[in-house]
Amino acid sequence: MSHLKRHEMPKTWAIPRKGTAYVVKPLTDLSRSIPLLIVLRDFLKVVQNRHETKRILHLKQVLLNSKEIKDEKAGLYLFDVVSLIPLKKSYRIELSQHGKFEAREIKEGDAHHKIAKIINKKTLKGKKTQLNLSDGRNFLSEMKCQVNDSVLVNLKESKIDKCLPLKEGAKIMIVAGKHIGESGIIKSLDSKEKMAQVESNVSVMKVLIKQLIVTE
Repeated sequence: MSHLKRHEMPKTWAIPRKGTAYVVKPLTDLSRSIPLLIVLRDFLKVVQNRHETKRILHLKQVLLNSKEIKDEKAGLYLFDVVSLIPLKKSYRIELSQHGKFEAREIKEGDAHHKIAKIINKKTLKGKKTQLNLSDGRNFLSEMKCQVNDSVLVNLKESKIDKCLPLKEGAKIMIVAGKHIGESGIIKSLDSKEKMAQVESNVSVMKVLIKQLIVTE
């Protein structure tokens, strides 16, 4: 089914809960993504409806993570990049301090990179290491990265440019739980309890490692 009831949409979607009975459903993970249509229509306001969205996609005026996109239901994950070719503008999907998805304009030089979290590692034949990322991507890499580290993905060349380790002093964003949307610095790590002590601008909190992502 390509739609879901408006009252059932994730809390991370920053659109009114009152309105039409249904909203478009993303093709990918409902709990962690938001449809391209909503981003273009409700966030960026460059289209008014689904018909206009389909038209600009058909004209190849929109790029998602440096690639052409054809389906308005495509799900956008945290830190994905939407580029509007006619306007020469790019936007990154981020979380507001209230834990809602938003599209923030970024510089042209930043449009070809994004951060993703390593959620799993596999050793393949020939002792090659495959890194499975939070946005569904998989990469073969020789970098010494661990699960829960982040990586800087080169979208244009489809490769990993850098590993961002989970460690004390690392800058993070909280992506789930009651502190979703807050950012801070890791003060200490408890690998046994799988917790991190995080210091933000306003408080010190304990957060599950699975609820945060390293950003620097």
